[in-house]
Amino acid sequence: MLEIRHVNKTFNRGTVNEKQALKDLNLTLKDGDFVTIIGGNGAGKSTTLNAVAGVWPVDDGQILIDGRDVTKLPEFKRAAFLGRVFQDPMNGTVATMGIEENLALALRRGGRRTLKPGITGHERKLYHDLLLKLGLGLEERLTSKVGLLSGGQRQALTLLMATLKKPKLLLLDEHTAALDPQTAKKVLDLTSEIVEEQKLTAMMVTHNMKDAIQIGNRLIMMYDGHIIYDVEGEAKKNLTVDDLLQKFAEASGGEFANDRMMLAD
Repeated sequence: MLEIRHVNKTFNRGTVNEKQALKDLNLTLKDGDFVTIIGGNGAGKSTTLNAVAGVWPVDDGQILIDGRDVTKLPEFKRAAFLGRVFQDPMNGTVATMGIEENLALALRRGGRRTLKPGITGHERKLYHDLLLKLGLGLEERLTSKVGLLSGGQRQALTLLMATLKKPKLLLLDEHTAALDPQTAKKVLDLTSEIVEEQKLTAMMVTHNMKDAIQIGNRLIMMYDGHIIYDVEGEAKKNLTVDDLLQKFAEASGGEFANDRMMLAD
């Protein structure tokens, strides 16, 4: 479903702030893979997701989604077949519009816009039933402005919007990092349910090692712009946080020095 071939990306080239964020990155995701991505600050985790999403062009290499070369495709065109949930709950929704209006925008992603009436009765029933599954009471607040929702409610809604039209690839960039632990767990549980139910292919960046081990079928660790560890299946399920710290030390030649991730074990 996803192929990243020999991708390189350098920011601020030719300046004192030059940073090579991705170094000959290679990664292949099979259809239905749910991959968690961990690594220290500056390892290239979010840069990888942004490269796939087309936020900026890569310097060289290829990116293919479902067999289609999207390397030169701009971000707005890739959005038709990608779902994204960001770290900030304020992103991904329109605060001044109602819940049902936001869902309607998501439902029309990649389609033709017309002058027909905005939301049909059938659609409203669909939104009600989908929101009911969240267990957050949002099904009774279809016309409420999204800006009035809590961070957790908004992130759950964003997740629903990102998967309303089954995307070829779901990108989750630390999407629970800004939430309290209880709310984060609810959003993660919801994420797993949706990915499994829709049989989605997904990539999730996280700083929480336990989450990275428990969620999905595959885990990759990044360091200095490339992948240093890739594990899946039973081997992944049997991992411990200590195992990951040891793997990092072996592959990088140094100790893991990321306070955020150490605290999240």
